Amino acid sequence: MALFGKPKYTIVRIKKKDIPDGLWTKCPGCSETLFNKTLEENLKVCPKCNYHFVLGAYERIKLSLDKDTFLEYDINMESSDPLEFKGPKTYKDKLEADQKLTGLKDAVVSGEGFIDDKKVIIAVTDSRFIMGSMGSVVGERITRAIEAATKYKLPMVIISGSGGGARMYEGMYSLMQMSKTCAALAYHRKAKLPYISVLTNPTMAGVMASFAGIGDIIIAEPKALIGFTGPRVIEQTIRQKLPEGFQRSEFLLEHGLIDMIVGRKELKSTLSELLNYPS
Repeated sequence: MALFGKPKYTIVRIKKKDIPDGLWTKCPGCSETLFNKTLEENLKVCPKCNYHFVLGAYERIKLSLDKDTFLEYDINMESSDPLEFKGPKTYKDKLEADQKLTGLKDAVVSGEGFIDDKKVIIAVTDSRFIMGSMGSVVGERITRAIEAATKYKLPMVIISGSGGGARMYEGMYSLMQMSKTCAALAYHRKAKLPYISVLTNPTMAGVMASFAGIGDIIIAEPKALIGFTGPRVIEQTIRQKLPEGFQRSEFLLEHGLIDMIVGRKELKSTLSELLNYPS
C-alpha cells in the first residue's frame, strides 16, 4: 500500500545554478528589476519611472563636459582630523573607508573643462563619500575653484549631491566653509560672471544652505530631495503632516526655490544653452 510502502511519487532535488552577481539592479522608485547594462546605457536613469540613480563625481563630469577636456585641480588635498574625533569609528577610519570605496580623496572633485567648446570651472560633490558632506577640504577645493573662475573670468558650475551637509567630525571647521564658499561666490558675482548650481538627489543641510542655494540659475534633477532638514524630522518637530512631494524638485519649482528641472540626458545641452545666452 502506498500509505506504508514506497511512495508513488519521487522527490527530485535540482541543484540551483549559480547566477552571477551584479547583473541586475532594483529601482528604488518603481521596484522594477533593471539589467545593469541597459541602466548604464540610459545614464543610470530608470526607463520605466525616470528615477535618477546616484552618480559618482567623475561620472557626472564625464556627462557634463566635452570629452577629454577636464583638468582636475588640487588632486592630492586630503582632510586631516583636527578634533581627533572618536566614536564607533574614528574620523580617520571613515575617511580611509570611503577613499577605498570611491577612489576619491574627499567628497568633491573640481577643475576646468569645456561645455560645447566653452570653458568653465566645475566642482562636483559626491554623495557616496561620507554622504557628500562638506568638511574643510570640500570647502577649500570649491572656494579655490570659484576664485579661479573669478580670476580668469569664467562661468562657474557646481553640481551638488549632499545628504550630510556640514561634516560634524570637523566641528566649527566645517561650518566655516559655508560662509567661505558664499564669500567667494559673492566676489564672482561682483565680477558679473555666471554661476549655475545643479542640485541632485539629495542636496540637503549646510550644502543647500550655502553655495548650492545661491546660484544665479538653480537647476534640479527630477524628484531630487532638496532642503535643509529632512521631512521626517520636520514632521516630528511641528507635529503636522507635510504636503505631498514636500522637498522634492517638482514641489520646489512650483514654490519658486529652483528655476528649472532638467533630466540627466538634457543637462549638458541645457548648461550649454544657458552659458551661451546673450548677456
